[in-house]
Amino acid sequence: MNSDTGILIIEDDRNLCSFMTTGLIDNGYHVTPAFTGSEGLRLATSTNPDIILLDLGLPDMDGFDTLKSLQGWSKTPVIVISARSGEEDKVRLLDAGADDYLTKPFGLAELMARIRTRLRRNISDTPSPVYRALDLEIQFDKRRIFLCGEEIHLTQVEYRLLTLLAENSGHVLTYEFIMNAIWGPYIENDNRILRVNMANIRRKIEKDPSHPQYVFTEAGVGYRMPENETPKL
Repeated sequence: MNSDTGILIIEDDRNLCSFMTTGLIDNGYHVTPAFTGSEGLRLATSTNPDIILLDLGLPDMDGFDTLKSLQGWSKTPVIVISARSGEEDKVRLLDAGADDYLTKPFGLAELMARIRTRLRRNISDTPSPVYRALDLEIQFDKRRIFLCGEEIHLTQVEYRLLTLLAENSGHVLTYEFIMNAIWGPYIENDNRILRVNMANIRRKIEKDPSHPQYVFTEAGVGYRMPENETPKL
């Protein structure tokens, strides 16, 4: 059960809010609903939730403004829930600090999976010295990468790209975030150099680069890697 895990829902659609609240309570979570952005910000302060589910279409303030306000003082993970499915909106909200997004309509099973993923990430926010997924292992402290037990050699840039994604495994990193992290804020707004390096990485670590197992593309948004399978200490 998850009775100690608190979830704040900021959603003005009362039917959807009721649907989510009932499903989450049935799964053992403690739920606090809010129907406006201002109410959500107040409850985020008073209840200190473990996760916030945030709708973008709020009646009193834009969800992006609510997200920015939260990011100004809170480290609580935010999963955005929105009918806006455009890539530009997804990139904008991820760059604004959202941890994940869920496009309406969605089912309870998908919502629960996103919450479980984020909660596991909360536990693993302290970086692990090793990243493992399937046959891939990255030893951060030794700067070594192994695939099926054999060492893989990457260029310096390729290594930095792969470890950046591995350190944020289970989370989508936008193209802009990656470009700034690797090449700095003054790099030209052109991700061709990023795509070339990612293609080289996939040729070295993927059995079939066209059907990747380790580095996934979120079309128009960015890249992500599967969650770290290293057991928690």
